[in-house]
Amino acid sequence: MTFQGPDRRLGHDRYCAEILAQTDQLRADLAGADLSVTVPTCPDWSLADLARHVGGAHRWAETIVRTRATAFVPPDEVPGTPGPGDADPAALDAWLAEGAALLTETLRAAGPDTLVWTWTPAGTAGFWARRMTHETLVHRADGALAAGREFAVDPEVAADAVDEWLEILGGPAGPVISPRLSGLRAAAGGSIHLHATDAAPETAAEWTIALDGEGFAWSRSHEKATVALRGPMADLLRVFFRRLPADSDRVEVLGDAEVLAVWMENVSFG
Repeated sequence: MTFQGPDRRLGHDRYCAEILAQTDQLRADLAGADLSVTVPTCPDWSLADLARHVGGAHRWAETIVRTRATAFVPPDEVPGTPGPGDADPAALDAWLAEGAALLTETLRAAGPDTLVWTWTPAGTAGFWARRMTHETLVHRADGALAAGREFAVDPEVAADAVDEWLEILGGPAGPVISPRLSGLRAAAGGSIHLHATDAAPETAAEWTIALDGEGFAWSRSHEKATVALRGPMADLLRVFFRRLPADSDRVEVLGDAEVLAVWMENVSFG
């Protein structure tokens, strides 16, 4: 599984700022919402469960970076989790804000190159800054849907989320987090073009994914493909992470939709 093209990560300071910004937007979406409602895209969770998942992930990553962990840290050993219950929305909101602030402070103090345990070969605090940015972003999409709010995102941030997940899927951790990747053989020889229609040219929000029988290769490029998925970057992000169906009228599918379906059925998403 290969990638062609230059690295365009947002930078450590930007990721730290985005963790706070994405958490603040999630909190705004949850404010006044019924926290007991089921999250349609995470049907095992209520909105309160979603908030606790995000806040727990922040505290888990913060503990790993702060302690310079060299091995997996069981999440249930992390202080401050699983957070307050559903009965006091204000306490849950404050806990969510506190976790994001603690994580950001620790990441900024550590810098991107500090060596810590990660579940990919990255092995640095910078991995956690990027991962927690997009973990929060994607679950913000979940929360907005469940709370009946509009979902918007900076195309640059959303494009980096797609980049990050393709990198993870194409790396050594890919078969672990997405054990059905071998199922992509069903569409071997096919290709997928993702095209954000509202991003500035410098964002380069286009990707080509080629299914080669062994897995996939990807590039940021504008190429003719077996199937194309086109739409605004926020909606493209949601389809990519299976938060919006590909047959939604918010996006357009051109070509062999079965190739896209094989990809969606066999790839696990954040």
